[in-house]
Amino acid sequence: MLRALAIRDYVIVDRLDLELGAGFTALTGETGAGKSILVDALALALGGRADAGVVRTGCERSDISAEFEATGPALEWLRAAELEEGDGACVVRRTIDVSGRSRAFVNGRPATVAQLRELGERLLDIHGQHEHQLLLKRDAQRALLDVYAKGTALAREVSGLHAQWRKLANQRTARENAQASSARERELLAHEIRDLEALGFEPAQWAEEQAEHGRLAHAQELIETVTTCAEALDESEESATSRLGRASTLLAEAAAFDAGLEEARRDVEAANVHAAEAAQQLRRYLQKLEVDPGRLAEVDRRLAAVHDCARRFRVDPSGIPGALAERRARLAELGGEESLEQLKAQEAAAQAQFRTSAAKLSKLRRDGAKKLGGEVTKTMQRLGMEGGRLSVAIEALEEPTSGGLESIELQVSAHAGQPLAPLAKVASGGELSRLALAIQVLLSGQAAVPTLVFDEVDSGIGGGVAEIVGKLLQSLGMHHQVLCVTHLAQVASHARAQLRVSKHPGARGTVAAVEPLDPEERVTEIARMLGGLKITEATRRHAVEMLQNARAAGTSSRV
Repeated sequence: MLRALAIRDYVIVDRLDLELGAGFTALTGETGAGKSILVDALALALGGRADAGVVRTGCERSDISAEFEATGPALEWLRAAELEEGDGACVVRRTIDVSGRSRAFVNGRPATVAQLRELGERLLDIHGQHEHQLLLKRDAQRALLDVYAKGTALAREVSGLHAQWRKLANQRTARENAQASSARERELLAHEIRDLEALGFEPAQWAEEQAEHGRLAHAQELIETVTTCAEALDESEESATSRLGRASTLLAEAAAFDAGLEEARRDVEAANVHAAEAAQQLRRYLQKLEVDPGRLAEVDRRLAAVHDCARRFRVDPSGIPGALAERRARLAELGGEESLEQLKAQEAAAQAQFRTSAAKLSKLRRDGAKKLGGEVTKTMQRLGMEGGRLSVAIEALEEPTSGGLESIELQVSAHAGQPLAPLAKVASGGELSRLALAIQVLLSGQAAVPTLVFDEVDSGIGGGVAEIVGKLLQSLGMHHQVLCVTHLAQVASHARAQLRVSKHPGARGTVAAVEPLDPEERVTEIARMLGGLKITEATRRHAVEMLQNARAAGTSSRV
């Protein structure tokens, strides 16, 4: 249940704090006072689309908080998301700044807009004033039946299975077409793959082969150079090691007279050791290095083969493994008879799974269609459509769609004696509004969410029909929290509580205000709704009578 709503700097609302109770609450006020703004703000708090245009002129951001008493599915969702408060309270908050940036919070902790929507679906259901237009669309009619038949989840599953089936069917068709035209390409790919595999190219081995070729190609030069260096380091009286040895001895003698030379002596001695080690390394290198024309020719041929292959496939040598991988992938993509048969088997399995789930959905729909038609027909009689009836026509499709195995169409007879015909062809605007309301009230009565919001869904009706609508909403209020934006006194009089929305000039433009009405103020407001700006004693008496009758209706049995 919605306990409280706090709005800051939203459109023409500067500061608003509302406390709400159980049962049916009516929101009333003059046309243009901003009644629907409250519903829009509530929708925004629960994940609606954010727009910088909602920020009140001259302000930095809008801030909307809604406090709910979480029960059932909403409480389970909070626990699963680890956002639960111990007392079952649920505070949803949304801010939008002038740049359009939005932030969301659940119980003081950051949340995503998607999370707000998921939670909102479990807390509240909003029926807008233009919903009746959706009834003219076949997809909306099918969705409506699925909601009533409790088949929404199954319908989503069927849609997903249909998409998977069609995807596999398209892949199978593409594979069949490819097989008919790509035999030559497969043969070429197979030949190229054999050549690339025969080359046996390995990046690490390629680096070693290039290094070996450099050694073999310059072996004689390397031998001469290394021999000269080894001799200069340690193979003659004038070698580096001999000279460094003598220098070290002389410095040792001199250090006996001046200790300051000791560090220089140690450095010379270390240099002598390094020179000797380098000479040893060069001698070992010479022992392994030899001129080998046969091996050089072999490595030459290997390098030439790699470069020829790289030119053939228009890559650098390092790109040869990638060229091989691409051709293997393409060949697998083209596939053969075996892969085509696998696809056919997968397609058949997906189709069977789709049809199994779709058949279950069809049964739900057929069972629900009869009940829905009967329930709406009963409500139509109360809404001034005596003798009218609604029927849900179900017709099997030749080709299944993502919506299932059948088409759904609402057919209506608005009055006694009229034949059933598609809703879009026979219902007038007023009749369509009443039908939409009948369906909304019926579906809401089954709703698992605790709070139901109706935003001027009573447009296009009046008189006795409006009183019936008030009774229907009053009846809903026995089991749900109901909030209804209305301009009809006949509807508002049946509310347990009434809020009046008004607007007045402020320092920064027009400001909307909302105030709860006490019994006397309700009489005045109902009288205004009945008679306009001039309230007479007659309209006040009529208002008192309407409120008394509504209270009496609320204590009697449900309509």
